[in-house]
Amino acid sequence: MKVTAILPDELIQEVKMYSGGKNITDSLEKALSEWLKLAKLKELNRKLSEKPLEFKKGISAFKIREVNRK
Repeated sequence: MKVTAILPDELIQEVKMYSGGKNITDSLEKALSEWLKLAKLKELNRKLSEKPLEFKKGISAFKIREVNRK
């Protein structure tokens, strides 16, 4: 998708420096992809804090550890 955006030069230079992109497009794609991953993790953490995962009755972390070690 072709997009026109007016962004400060300093912001673009910093994104290019930290992302290690080959050009502005590659740098912005990497930065936006990373931002999206973080946003999804924050959403997942929010959902898990509201309703934490629970082991089924009779299953514990110790039992799962033992199974994984076999």
